[in-house]
Amino acid sequence: MKKDTLSKAIAKKLKDNKVKLSSLYNQPNPHTTTKYFFIDDLLSPEITSEIFNSFPNQNELNLRDTFREKKYTSKNFKSEIIHHITDAFQDAIVVKEIEEITSINNLISDPSLYAGGISRMDKGHFLNPHIDNSHNGNRSLYRRLNLLFYITPNFKQEYGGNLELWNEKVTTPIEIPSIFNRLVVMETNKSSWHSVSPVLSNINRCCVSNYLFTSESPDKNDYYHVTSFLGRPNERIKRIYGRLDNFMRNTFVKVTGISRGKKLIRK
Repeated sequence: MKKDTLSKAIAKKLKDNKVKLSSLYNQPNPHTTTKYFFIDDLLSPEITSEIFNSFPNQNELNLRDTFREKKYTSKNFKSEIIHHITDAFQDAIVVKEIEEITSINNLISDPSLYAGGISRMDKGHFLNPHIDNSHNGNRSLYRRLNLLFYITPNFKQEYGGNLELWNEKVTTPIEIPSIFNRLVVMETNKSSWHSVSPVLSNINRCCVSNYLFTSESPDKNDYYHVTSFLGRPNERIKRIYGRLDNFMRNTFVKVTGISRGKKLIRK
């Protein structure tokens, strides 16, 4: 399956559901300030299953294991279809449809996959509440949208590993199940706290992720922050340590200009 075929299928699905998706993205939600939409059955089940079956083995992925998160990631793929599906989300015809749904103009894709790519989460893995890095790798663009395509067959909400979008004080989330063949598009800004609930079952929770950027910030004012984590509401020590950790890492980058950006891109 070639990139152009995939991007055309994605763009058509978005276009055919544009009115509904725009309404979902813009409707007020009392539980989160983060705008989002999701669409199910994005591609044919056969194609999405092929993408899942082409995911790298565990020993080909990079394990991140800190108080912030535990998951496998990669942005350098041997599989042709993984290349094509990742690049399809960055195709101009897909970006155009997302612009029209979200009313965010002049969105810019990121072939370097800074902080994007693929991820796999197994039993016991998690992603604590966080806001994404505000920029791309060289801090020339503002991150605006996160595209998350979930591809694990027969996934059930009770397995854990679901996307959570939090209120601004990070006390209450809404949960969006990471079900098979679902695309979630969510905004990223200074208050778009989100997380992945702990995986409770022996599954491979797999996701293809991309980011879209603009040259202007979401609120029209210049700002910068690193990816910033907190613990969950019942994790008081992690919440305290997370705020200290966020402050120290933000201060270091602002003073030195040194960040992990150049190491987090596709080779």
